[in-house]
Amino acid sequence: MSPIQRIESNPRLSRSVVHNGVAWLSGIVAADCSQDIRGQTCQVLQRVDELLEASGSDKSRLLSVQIWMKDMGADFAGMNETWSAWVDAGQTPARATAQVMFDDPQILLELIVTAAV
Repeated sequence: MSPIQRIESNPRLSRSVVHNGVAWLSGIVAADCSQDIRGQTCQVLQRVDELLEASGSDKSRLLSVQIWMKDMGADFAGMNETWSAWVDAGQTPARATAQVMFDDPQILLELIVTAAV
């Protein structure tokens, strides 16, 4: 049986779970939600980098990313600009973006990431 590695676990969730060469990152939101979409996106992507490193991976190994946004009409361009500056050219993952309603109105986006280890 293959081992399962759980990173930054608490009673409700693990921030990352690694199994059979794949890392699944739980939903990641900005720590400082007072920032605009570019600021929140930068924070979330930095946190993705940190969790991928802790999982034995990096952004060049992204498989899939789900991006949930509060207001795609107002914030999609700013998020996408920040995303495009961060993601490795030629290493783009499968990606989906959807508009959702968050429980905290200051949250502008949340990312869910799957990456190869």
